[in-house]
Amino acid sequence: QVQLVESGGGLVQSGGSLRLSCAASGIITSIYTMGWYRQAPGKEREMVATDTRFGSTDYADSVKGRFAISRDNAKNTVSLQMHSLKPEDTAVYFCSAENPLFSQHYWGQGTQVTVSS
Repeated sequence: QVQLVESGGGLVQSGGSLRLSCAASGIITSIYTMGWYRQAPGKEREMVATDTRFGSTDYADSVKGRFAISRDNAKNTVSLQMHSLKPEDTAVYFCSAENPLFSQHYWGQGTQVTVSS
């Protein structure tokens, strides 16, 4: 059974930092594109950052230069370091593991990030 469990969300003031972590079980993260998505109230889920199994990363324009994704395949984890947080970063953040070759896309349950102004 595949599980992605996020942690590290919370309430932070504007300009602050948070680090989200995702622990994966039931998959070998090294063959998956690992990523973070977010969904704010009334909005669609959007990609925040992804890290392919080939080591390339991609970021939403809104977070470039502020967020950094990293993974530790030995520990089957992926993290999202967030700096200079803004109120518009407030959302539920979801961990994602995707492998199109196997038509597999798994999601975590989400962790709330709230940035106060």
